[in-house]
Amino acid sequence: MPSEILLLTGAREAPHLFEFLQRQNSLAALHYCGTLAQLEAAARPGALLIAFLTGIVVPEAVLQRLGRPAYNFHPGPPHCPGRYPESFAAYRGETRFGATAHVMTRRVDEGEIVGVEFVDAPAGAGQMQLAELGYAAAIRLFGRLAPRLATDDAPLPGIGLAWSGRKTTAAEYDALCEITPDIDAEEFARRLRGFGENPATPLHLTLHGRRFVMGG
Repeated sequence: MPSEILLLTGAREAPHLFEFLQRQNSLAALHYCGTLAQLEAAARPGALLIAFLTGIVVPEAVLQRLGRPAYNFHPGPPHCPGRYPESFAAYRGETRFGATAHVMTRRVDEGEIVGVEFVDAPAGAGQMQLAELGYAAAIRLFGRLAPRLATDDAPLPGIGLAWSGRKTTAAEYDALCEITPDIDAEEFARRLRGFGENPATPLHLTLHGRRFVMGG
């Protein structure tokens, strides 16, 4: 049974996941890590690291220091590795989404898969709807796997499912948020579905040195 658990996640999720883990193992010392600096300070040999829907890339040196498998809950299915899986899935018009739990390795979203939660999405689903579906799937997947992670030192077994698809990047996301005056109607509809629903990263157009942002 792990005696120390590190939870790497956002401030919104932390209290709920923390409470859930405490119910599974009240004897473990639990540490919330909201930043890489906090994780590096808390990482000690033998500690169990659980990352949940975080954009923080854990350095290989930290993973090696732990001396045991660390696990990440990725907000997309195995065929959507990389950043912003909901946006690229919406852009491609996919109707199957979900969440993936995997062993963390030096390269992100490449470790052995230990759990998947698939969910069907309606045709034409946009980035925000897929994000909500992926978030709910990740919560369910955490609920299935976290009890064993918190109470058993044995590594989770792989489920024999491999990553597939091209790994997406933040730079590619940013590039697709930039539209051009000659964009055709079909491509604009795809960009709107995949990248135009989140007000934090709006579609925009640069024309004659001026940047125009699409309003909601």
